[in-house]
Amino acid sequence: MPPKPKLNVQNFPRPPLIEHTPRHVQVKWHGEIIADTKDAYWILETYHPPTYYLPPSSLSIPLTKTPKSTYCEWKGYATYYSITSSDKKETIKDRIWSYDSPNEKYKDLKGYLSFYAGPWECYVDGELVKPQPGDFYGGWTTSELEGIIKGEGATRWL
Repeated sequence: MPPKPKLNVQNFPRPPLIEHTPRHVQVKWHGEIIADTKDAYWILETYHPPTYYLPPSSLSIPLTKTPKSTYCEWKGYATYYSITSSDKKETIKDRIWSYDSPNEKYKDLKGYLSFYAGPWECYVDGELVKPQPGDFYGGWTTSELEGIIKGEGATRWL
């Protein structure tokens, strides 16, 4: 199989593009698959690796809303969630979010869930992703990406 073409994050649009993607997206936590889908959306924005949004039906464990909310100038207000491991020994808060009432251009994201790339393992088409640097943005970095990624040391002013 030929290698995937490189995607230069500097060529991604602003405002961000929302696009349905058939890529196989998985999230594993403590060796257990907690989300699995080929029905995700990705957001492509200049200088950012893609942020993936998964349908709620792809999750195998329940979420609980937290009080945290943030605002994105493009998508609107985000709602955050906590998740508890199946053995009930660990709860992680505010590392999963969704848009309950996204702005019109991003209406397809309504209710879809996005995960920071940690503390769990996130995969795109079987490749373990790296989190976007800085722990502020939720992008998933894969080997097909090239260019300057926001969050790296020299990019704080981009």
